Amino acid sequence: MEQKFGKNSIDIKALREFCEREDKMVEYRKGEQLEREGDPARWFGFVTEGCFKYVTHGISDDREHITWFSFAGEFVTDYPNCLFGRPAQTTIEAMMPSRVLRVTGEQVMQMYCQNMETMKLRSAVAEHLLNQKHARYLDLHRATARERYELLLRRCPGIVHHLALQDLASFLCVTPQQLSRIRKAVTFSEK
Repeated sequence: MEQKFGKNSIDIKALREFCEREDKMVEYRKGEQLEREGDPARWFGFVTEGCFKYVTHGISDDREHITWFSFAGEFVTDYPNCLFGRPAQTTIEAMMPSRVLRVTGEQVMQMYCQNMETMKLRSAVAEHLLNQKHARYLDLHRATARERYELLLRRCPGIVHHLALQDLASFLCVTPQQLSRIRKAVTFSEK
């Protein structure tokens, strides 16, 4: 469930610097959307403050399902859909007041096409995101609900203080009641 671009990951410095050079800081209030599922995806951003959740809706029940989070120090985007203006696969919503250095997917695509180094970066970003999604998919199949919760706590210490119980439960693919029992078990096993 690794999400942050870590030490053994890609060098995102060039992408962050690109967003900083464009100097388009956008503030989002809690609940405001960066992208909306089904609408053309447009934005690629670097979160400087706050966090975002990625939401999709059930096919038959229309319930919200949280599929991802982006925190400060990470990118927020419906990638690669934003590069081509294809329909967003998720709604990306601010979970608290947040600030984003934001550019269009079209601008990112133009940057990628500048030279061989930026094309290599494009490839590295795609591979990194594929690895993240693959790891999340595998965790949903090979880890218990408690193990997924513990992995999330290791990856994002303090996340439980910022997110609603139902959002965490949705991300972990459990009910809020199951998550409450897991949290209680983890809390008492730490003492």
